[in-house]
Amino acid sequence: MTQTTLLQYEAPWPVHALDWCKSTAPGHQSRPRSAFRLGIASFSEDYRNRIAIVGLQDERVLVEDDYTDYPDFVTLVEANHGYPATNLQWQPASASGFPWTGKAPAAELLATTGDALRVWEYFGDAPPASSAYVGRQPTGGGHRLTLKTALSGQSKVQSQSTGPPLTSFSWNEKAPSLVVTSSIDTTCTVWNIDTSTAITQLIAHDREVYDVAWLPGSTDIFVSVGADGSLRAFDLRSLEHSTILYETPAPKSGPPATSASSRLPTSPLLRIAFNPADSNYMSTFHMDGQDVQILDMRSPGQPVIELRGHRAQVNAMGWSTTDRPTLATAGDDCQVLLWDLATYTQTATSPRSANSRLNSPRPDVKKRVVSDPIMAYSASSEVTNLAWSPQIPGMTMNTGHSTAPGEWLAIASGKSIKALKV
Repeated sequence: MTQTTLLQYEAPWPVHALDWCKSTAPGHQSRPRSAFRLGIASFSEDYRNRIAIVGLQDERVLVEDDYTDYPDFVTLVEANHGYPATNLQWQPASASGFPWTGKAPAAELLATTGDALRVWEYFGDAPPASSAYVGRQPTGGGHRLTLKTALSGQSKVQSQSTGPPLTSFSWNEKAPSLVVTSSIDTTCTVWNIDTSTAITQLIAHDREVYDVAWLPGSTDIFVSVGADGSLRAFDLRSLEHSTILYETPAPKSGPPATSASSRLPTSPLLRIAFNPADSNYMSTFHMDGQDVQILDMRSPGQPVIELRGHRAQVNAMGWSTTDRPTLATAGDDCQVLLWDLATYTQTATSPRSANSRLNSPRPDVKKRVVSDPIMAYSASSEVTNLAWSPQIPGMTMNTGHSTAPGEWLAIASGKSIKALKV
């Protein structure tokens, strides 16, 4: 029996934000198929956007290629979102069983950003009494998605209707009550979602902030990128200054600097992501750029690796959760590329402890250009986003078939979502 390496889902609307849940559902530990759940959000330029949770209808699709009576994924529950979600994330795996105030143990949290930071509670259904349910359309009876809190971008005003749009957010793995958001109003805000309060709000960039990420293992340090073309690190213990880790080079020829600013206009940086296995390394890319830059926090200033494989602008990237540094990138060229960076990053010294200061030096490293991904997947249209699963354990079904453990990569392309076994 061959194992399926591709699962598919057709959404009723164009998908933008998506994330793979970080753990099996509460009470479902004996059914690893509950790890096959995605949170997705629509993108339409009106106030009628939706978010949804989709899951495997029948785990037999994991082994039987001819099992086509039912779709691979089905919608478990959905909810109104208003403006499009700029980002969607499930709670970190470390939050499972976390003593949330007033949270029933059966609930999982996910969060979205848009005109506000919204925290949602998702209640999955109770474990089925028998396998008689397999293959039936879920009634949706046990699935609920309810809004827990909505926090506006204005820390001084706790109403839902004020505040400039939020572009992205990062959920802290070590302290799951902490979320940092980025906004077009140049600020980043650190929230405590348990108490629904803003811990601090700071002006992070000269222009819009497009993305933000906590340093893995740290509750104090986060980095951000924005329209001013800089990548900056902030330490909550010393907010009077930030560290500029990278600035996009000024264009060799371009419009002259205006009198208001002596600096030439530079290319905005759109996304930032840390390698979870070695937090010295992070990846970013430029707006309309076809290359991805890998930076080493110990030698800031210029990339140590540049990935050149896409033939159109890059839209999304994500690191695998394994110990081997693997980065997936996706773009308007309809390509998803997988990059194994182990041989390029092993020359590094031992990882810096997460809470050390940001200025531990390292010898200057010459930039390596890598243009040979280890895998390429062609989608039918532009790939707008991607999300890795955690390591999903193997499972044995009542048919006697079993699946191998491993990771999956979900990609969004128009209304289609495809999950690829890596």
